[in-house]
Amino acid sequence: MPVSENPTLATPAAMPQDLAAVLAEWTQRRPELADVADVIARLAVVGIDLARLVASSLLEPAVAEPVPGADLNPSGDSAKPLDLIAEDMFVAGLAGSATLAVCSEETAEPIEVTHGGSLVLAIDPIDGSSNIDLNAPIGSIFGILPTAGFEGDALGALLQPGRKQLAAGIIVYGPSTVMALTLGEGTDLYVLDPATGTFRLVYQRVSLPSDAREYAINASNARHWGPGIQAYVNDLVNGTIGPREQDFNMRWLASLVAETYRILRRGGIYMYPADARPGYSNGRLRLVYEANPVSFLCEQAGGVATDGITDILDLKPTSPHQKIPFIFGSRNKVERVRRYLTNPEPMHERSPLFSDRGLFRH
Repeated sequence: MPVSENPTLATPAAMPQDLAAVLAEWTQRRPELADVADVIARLAVVGIDLARLVASSLLEPAVAEPVPGADLNPSGDSAKPLDLIAEDMFVAGLAGSATLAVCSEETAEPIEVTHGGSLVLAIDPIDGSSNIDLNAPIGSIFGILPTAGFEGDALGALLQPGRKQLAAGIIVYGPSTVMALTLGEGTDLYVLDPATGTFRLVYQRVSLPSDAREYAINASNARHWGPGIQAYVNDLVNGTIGPREQDFNMRWLASLVAETYRILRRGGIYMYPADARPGYSNGRLRLVYEANPVSFLCEQAGGVATDGITDILDLKPTSPHQKIPFIFGSRNKVERVRRYLTNPEPMHERSPLFSDRGLFRH
């Protein structure tokens, strides 16, 4: 695999192993988690099938178009056929596993899979579906939680803090199909080998670099941000003439899975803060099946993920589709944002870009 301009600190696999071999070795060391390994293997199979479907989606435009007359999904987005197809594929793929239920972005209540199952799955079957017709990266996000102590209560198990996750991952359907996976022992990167139809381990124990100069935020919302985020981004925009005394590049892919993979490979920071728009006071991304799995991947790679103040994995969800502000990436960058948000006034006062006559105010 080519090395990027600002590569992740990671150990390339000397002889890339198939995911199945990695899971078999993990199960041998931790036999009590054999059911988790089985669920991951099943998710990978569905991901491979979805990669084929996504690759042909432009040949079948109906897959990418909004469902006519369809209601918004429980998280407030319009569903596309691929969103619903992917959900059905993942649920079907888990039949007969130890999965008690699936919490999906597309369904209001948990979907029962296996009565008495020992695990629950939180999943966004297709993240970034607005990118489908643009041939831009989309993907799937998942987190696996235990049901122990909840006696068949799927909702209760799903609403545990993210730190209780046993495993988490993303699958990115892009130029290559890539899986980032953590089993709680570091974050590893796999690539789908089209010749064999299997995921092969290419990077072990990813470690986010601290010196990346990339940040991701939707700057079209700048006028709605609070003073802390405005001050932080202003300092980045000012580059060498600002207090940071170095230039930064902004990225915005409009796909959480793609942004996550970029940060795992190159470091930096991603920000989707709360803002003043109606409906965005608690942010935009969903805690249970988006922020929690991504935060687990990020922390296991040495990064940090917060809602601006509190670490994501320490938050206790209140509902399956709860929204939160989400900031994650290289530790030093996320901690700097936390300082800006904790005490924004001194920093805001030095930010002429956002003053009454600044670039982002008219």
